[in-house]
Amino acid sequence: MTKTEIINAAFRVWGRNFYRKTSLSQLACELRVSKPALYRHFLNKQALTAAMTERFLDDFAGVVREDFENALQAENADEGISTIVKSICGFFARNVYSMIFSMINIYERNIDGRDLLNQLKSRGVDFSTLSTVVNRKYKGDDAVIRLIFTTLTFFMSHYHKVKKTMCNPLSDEDVQKITSRIFKTIKNGLGYSAQNAELDFDRLEKLVENTPLDTETEPFFKAVAEAVAETGPWEVSMEMVAKRLGLSKSSLYGHFKNRKDMLRRLFISEFMRIIEFARKGINSSSNNTEQLFLGIYSIAVYLRSRPEILIAMDWIRTRRLDLGKPDKRLEVFNLFEDVDIEPLRGFAEEKKRRASHWILFLLINILIHPGNGMQNDNIRLLYKFVTLGLGGFNK
Repeated sequence: MTKTEIINAAFRVWGRNFYRKTSLSQLACELRVSKPALYRHFLNKQALTAAMTERFLDDFAGVVREDFENALQAENADEGISTIVKSICGFFARNVYSMIFSMINIYERNIDGRDLLNQLKSRGVDFSTLSTVVNRKYKGDDAVIRLIFTTLTFFMSHYHKVKKTMCNPLSDEDVQKITSRIFKTIKNGLGYSAQNAELDFDRLEKLVENTPLDTETEPFFKAVAEAVAETGPWEVSMEMVAKRLGLSKSSLYGHFKNRKDMLRRLFISEFMRIIEFARKGINSSSNNTEQLFLGIYSIAVYLRSRPEILIAMDWIRTRRLDLGKPDKRLEVFNLFEDVDIEPLRGFAEEKKRRASHWILFLLINILIHPGNGMQNDNIRLLYKFVTLGLGGFNK
């Protein structure tokens, strides 16, 4: 058994569980060795995860380095952006476990962002290249880049889930299809016309802000939400919630069957409250383009008022949470079920649902980002990106 074999197994084992548990016992079981055998190669789990980070950076840089250099030589901004996006997509399409590793450790800031960029730069991949390329044609490069990468992450993750790539690696044809599809979404968004996407944002935001918002919730659900926000849904326990309520654990079983039931009921109740408030915003206009923004902005207003729910949603955004069979009545698309999204007319419900999930994924990313969550300008930028893609940022 070599260090390389251990690192490969760690990506697989911990990746299958989305890093909910990262014990050396699991790893030893996968490799069919004893834990002491692992310690002969790595002093502790931290040393192993550091080696995994080095491997990820080496592999990623080795694949995309040349394309980053080529992007600077591209004739126009769109060609340069396409070169970089398709290169990154290609790497993550072919390396599902690297994709999961990056989602968990970068999005949840287990790896320092600046240090990560510096390490990539030392390997010949300078991410300021993308900013340089974007600035040739588009304004607001920081926001654009964040939306590009969030969109890339969402659609690539969704594709891996649908194709079950942990067991069925993608073919070259599949890789080309998904990379082209992702760049098309980044380039055009939902495909609205620029004229249809122009809105009176001040007026629409006031409509939502003047809508009564009931932020009071049952003490039991409030305690569950706060505990989830503090520790994450995989670490939260019935004991933690009971302690917040000043109850014994046995008393809590009078309200919830078990931990899974407790979490499921929390998220169902919150989704229903979000849906109810979003519909009020949507119904304040008869214009379907305005309704889309009103729905997005209503969700933002609600989640700003419930930071503990926002944090809990962010956990779900980057990791899977098994709460049992989904309730079809609570599909996220129901948030926009009354909105006639013009470019999606005639498409299958699955495509409409995926678009709605994407919007929510982007929104949570914007709201959770330090300093951005309370700024309405960022919600407007998100709307422009959703409807027009990069076209919403033309100089």
